[in-house]
Amino acid sequence: MKNFSFLTRLSHRITSLRRDQRGVSAVEFAMVLPLMLTLYLGAVEISQGVAIHRKVTLTARTVADLGSQVTSINNADMANVLKAAEAVIAPFAPGQLKVTVSAVNIDANGIAKVAWSDTLNGTARAVNSTVSLPTALNVPNSQLIWSEVHYFYTPTIGYVVTGSLNLFDEIYMRPRLSETVARTS
Repeated sequence: MKNFSFLTRLSHRITSLRRDQRGVSAVEFAMVLPLMLTLYLGAVEISQGVAIHRKVTLTARTVADLGSQVTSINNADMANVLKAAEAVIAPFAPGQLKVTVSAVNIDANGIAKVAWSDTLNGTARAVNSTVSLPTALNVPNSQLIWSEVHYFYTPTIGYVVTGSLNLFDEIYMRPRLSETVARTS
């Protein structure tokens, strides 16, 4: 009989434990927490990457815009244009920024060649080197100001998955005040 009462009490105890809901929310939270943290950190990384890419686009546009608003550009002016690129990319580190601004002359046959090129943290394009342009922009006997911007972004958390990303944008603009923008010393 003693054995029977022990089994009855054990059965009641197991039944009461099955009905006990006190720890369920803690267990559910422990199961959902890794997913919630991953989603939050992923959203932060993605928004940071989008913000930097947007700054790269703005930098490319600003450099081409500044270069196309003059009839000639000298060394001091070019230094100011390239410094403006660093100001636009702020608050992100300018050390990861590479900017190249070039004038591209298109001859009567539609062949595009670099007239002049300057850079910040990169390599300037070789003068008289032939370049390929989008078909719609390849207008004979004209000039384009070509801005290229690279930014090497290393995500804070996601670098393990993606490594560093080379964010890039370029833009072409026609000179505004004259047919060409001359490069002087």
